[in-house]
Amino acid sequence: MTEGAGLRDGDLPDDLPDDLSPAELGMWQAFRNGSVYDLSSGDTVVDDPHGGHPWGEERTVRARIICWLLLDGPPALAGRVSSLKLVGIRISGTMDLAGGTVVPYVELRGCRFDREVRLPEARFTTLRLVDCAVPRLEAARVHTEGDLHLPRCRFHNGVRLTDAHIGTDLLLNQAIVHRDRSGRSIAADGIGVGQDLQAEMLESHGELSLRGAVIGVSLSLRGARLVNPYTRLALNAPQLTVGRTLYLTPAGVGSPLLSGRTPARGTRIQRFACQGGVRLDDGRFGDAVDLERARFTFTDDQELSLRRVQTPELRFLGERPERGRVVLSGARVVNLMDRADAWPGPGLLHMGGFTYENLVPRGPFPLERRLEWVAAATAEYNPEPYELLASVLRAGGEDEDAREVLLAKQRRRRETLPPAAKLWGYVQDWTVAYGYRPGRAAVWMAVLWAASSVAFAHAEHPPLKGGEHPTWNPALFALDLLLPVIDLGQVGFWQLSGAWQWLAAAMILLGWILATTVAAGATRLLRRS
Repeated sequence: MTEGAGLRDGDLPDDLPDDLSPAELGMWQAFRNGSVYDLSSGDTVVDDPHGGHPWGEERTVRARIICWLLLDGPPALAGRVSSLKLVGIRISGTMDLAGGTVVPYVELRGCRFDREVRLPEARFTTLRLVDCAVPRLEAARVHTEGDLHLPRCRFHNGVRLTDAHIGTDLLLNQAIVHRDRSGRSIAADGIGVGQDLQAEMLESHGELSLRGAVIGVSLSLRGARLVNPYTRLALNAPQLTVGRTLYLTPAGVGSPLLSGRTPARGTRIQRFACQGGVRLDDGRFGDAVDLERARFTFTDDQELSLRRVQTPELRFLGERPERGRVVLSGARVVNLMDRADAWPGPGLLHMGGFTYENLVPRGPFPLERRLEWVAAATAEYNPEPYELLASVLRAGGEDEDAREVLLAKQRRRRETLPPAAKLWGYVQDWTVAYGYRPGRAAVWMAVLWAASSVAFAHAEHPPLKGGEHPTWNPALFALDLLLPVIDLGQVGFWQLSGAWQWLAAAMILLGWILATTVAAGATRLLRRS
């Protein structure tokens, strides 16, 4: 029931404007009472501010009278606090409060504006427009001490909040915003929000621009749908600063209790979905960037850009984009939480200069897939991603996996070498795995020793000096050739010729190579211990 709608002659102040309509008279008195002024009919179809049912003069007030009340309205009645609380009202004309200071509390629910709302450089305590139809909101540099609430509103020609200052929360939950003439749905570059910016289940048709925005606590785009087929970017937010977490995650549908939290299993949800590029370059996030179950639809020249982002945790848990690129160049994170099927394929992932300290895979992520992940990010050979991955695995106690990564690095490098060096690389790989599998070198040494012992048992071996030689032992002779530095007293006493001489030289060369490999591998193991 509307309070203050019914007026008696004795209730009217002497300085009341002469040209007020009955609807405006009721609003004037409700303002002095601080009560709700409700002109809705009770029929949900008729009262829908976004519907096509006409609202007549009986529920229409002029925007000029609202501005008069807010900027220079009458004093409150005794024992009351003046405020403007309107429900189901049509506002004709342009509501222009540019540069004004509005002290009373303002809340409009289910209202319909004929023209744009102009609030540039205005100052409010708290301003709430809930489920209203607004052609456009022009509010650059607006200042509120408390909240600015715009949930479930529909803006047909965009919202401008450039350089605005919101003292506590900015709410855009379930709002629908269409683009303006510049192609932007919400232009909020340089905005400062003291606590949370919630735009859960927002529908944005155009570019959502938050360049240089500073959010005190969290920025929630849970369940939002950003669509911009007109230009490259659907979310343009470089140099964004968020005190805690950026949520590009699902939202629960149908339960207000689910706002601000991840939906429980079994709840009907709406994912964050973006059709158009996303730019978060140089962003700073105090807790995390959460992309769980996010869905990105790009064209070939669009991308999810996280260049030089800094955050303690990146939760890369969305759907794999089929086209476009994911760019993490220069980003720095502590914990990388990801899934094997979330990353794009070769040529679509760029990670030059990307650093992380811990890997926290969600679900199976075998080393083979992790190596494919690194290879997908390096169209040309670059040792840095391999060395970083090996370092992280080693720090986590996965020494064997770290060696496999470094071996993969050498194999990738081999493909860039000239033919002769590439052939030598294949030999190193086949024999000793570039030294990362020293046990294989020891096996080769054992095989060579056994084979050469059998061979030298049939070799002619006249002594160099008669009577000054040990007993011929082909096994010790072969071992003396294979082991560098160590002298077993065999090699210097016998004379070989022809093919046996070449075999002895080959044994000495292979012995040096294999022994050096074993020693290097053992040194690495001892150093890690």
